[in-house]
Amino acid sequence: MENLELMKARHSVRAYNERKLEGEPAHILNSLIDECNKESGLHIQLCLNEPQAFDGLLSHYGKFSNVNNYIALVGKKSKELDEQLGYYGEKIVLKATELGMGSCWVAGTYSKSKCRCTIEKGEKLVCVIAIGYFDKDGIPHKTKSIEELSHVNANMPEWFRRAMEAAQLAPTAMNQQKFLISLNGNTVIAKAGKGFLTKLDLGIVKYHFELGAGHANWRYHK
Repeated sequence: MENLELMKARHSVRAYNERKLEGEPAHILNSLIDECNKESGLHIQLCLNEPQAFDGLLSHYGKFSNVNNYIALVGKKSKELDEQLGYYGEKIVLKATELGMGSCWVAGTYSKSKCRCTIEKGEKLVCVIAIGYFDKDGIPHKTKSIEELSHVNANMPEWFRRAMEAAQLAPTAMNQQKFLISLNGNTVIAKAGKGFLTKLDLGIVKYHFELGAGHANWRYHK
């Protein structure tokens, strides 16, 4: 699939079937996670055949069922941690989508104390991503318009519109879409709004934006 097709195919899945995540798909995901960790310095981990983190009242409240696999988003505490985890976590999510799996970003409705991941000194578990095979498709989320999510001083270039179409498809906490992406010349300014996990959301959005923008001549404002 092309990147935009993958983004459209990805949606939040809360109910999974009994098919195990193993063999080549597990190897591909672990290899990508290793690459992401090496590039970013994060400590993202794939936890397989581990149902306890999603076997409590919180998970039932979140309407999760049969979650036996998840990606633990862990990294060293810093101001940039949430955004980094969002960026690389979504990279892994889209690969899982390409492999025929469903996923769901989960911040509160799981048992954090039962999460089977390694957290080193100075590190933090920010959230997890439920992952696995599924039978019933999820429901695509509603989205704000490009005009609501962006600001351009002049006419909107085609590459920027494509990038914003990709950003529209990014999952955000409670579907809040609290971000704004501005263009000034060839400089892009991406900002998170105030709210729950908006910096994590911004990382997800920026990964989508970059895939949509492709090789156009642009750069982020530093």
